Amino acid sequence: MKHVESTPPLAAHDNIRAVQWVGDRLRLLDQRKLPFEEAWIDCRNANEVAQSIRDLVVRGAPAIGIAAAWGVVLAAQRGDDLDDALAALRAARPTAVNLMAALDRMRACADAGADATVLAREAQAIQDEDLAANRAMGAMGAALISPGSGVLTHCNTGSLATSGFGTALGVIRAGYTSGNIARVFAGETRPWLQGARLTMWELQRDRIPATLIADSAASHLMKSGEVQWVIVGADRIAANGDTANKIGTYQLAIAARHHGVTFMVVAPATTVDMATSSGEGIDIELRDPTELLGCAGQRVVANGAQAWNPVFDVTPHELIDVLVTERGVITQPDATSLRAVFGKPGAH
Repeated sequence: MKHVESTPPLAAHDNIRAVQWVGDRLRLLDQRKLPFEEAWIDCRNANEVAQSIRDLVVRGAPAIGIAAAWGVVLAAQRGDDLDDALAALRAARPTAVNLMAALDRMRACADAGADATVLAREAQAIQDEDLAANRAMGAMGAALISPGSGVLTHCNTGSLATSGFGTALGVIRAGYTSGNIARVFAGETRPWLQGARLTMWELQRDRIPATLIADSAASHLMKSGEVQWVIVGADRIAANGDTANKIGTYQLAIAARHHGVTFMVVAPATTVDMATSSGEGIDIELRDPTELLGCAGQRVVANGAQAWNPVFDVTPHELIDVLVTERGVITQPDATSLRAVFGKPGAH
């Protein structure tokens, strides 16, 4: 009789925690060094947390917000000026609204008279709520996918980018466990190669078979019929559903629409920015052009060449088929459907 290996339980696909509070410092898994070195950095003040966010030691919208919340706790423990700490953390990266939402929540807590102990409980609540949201989104998103489907994801939206489990990668984890997802493809995600270095590392570590593709192979893959869904995360979702995510997401949405592939965005409610009416109002971060001119520290472009390095783009809501948050599934997201779930535009 042929042996059929059973699918591992969901818990087997959830064993990475990249942001860890250890009482008097914040430990961050240095994502710049993955997949070949698992090195940790200890941050002992808010400025070190802000620098780690800027330097991409920690990245992913939810993880950035969580790290920043713990940065406020460090400032309170040390007796540092909270206004200065909040300003430094807020300026670390401009596009991901989760950072601002977490800091606003910590600011409100401090304004209410919270000391370092109470602020630590608030930061832990932010982290715990994110993990619960990720697991809920994973279940809801996976339930939408027909058994045996293939999916393509972009950048890294897993445990490394969140408190654990992940957003888009959480759907993939849940879908693989249930059998709804049979094939996983990951785009490399230039120039920092988050898909190649980080997503593939997570999937390999969690024993989920996956195939890496060059970013430029995505349309060809869709044409082949191997994928039925593109599943991505988000760094900011405007009040009309326009979504900022890692550069390259917009072109995936265009290709998906052309090929009849369903396009899903998965993000916690903290990523929805009802104060920004449309994608036109989202600040797109431009990073150092030299990041495009080399690979792994080795220059590969002729001296004197110029580069343009936006690290996010905005996908119009018309190209998004499904938005999944912990508050539920929204099909064909637009201003009306987001207002019904998240309230009036202009409010966080």
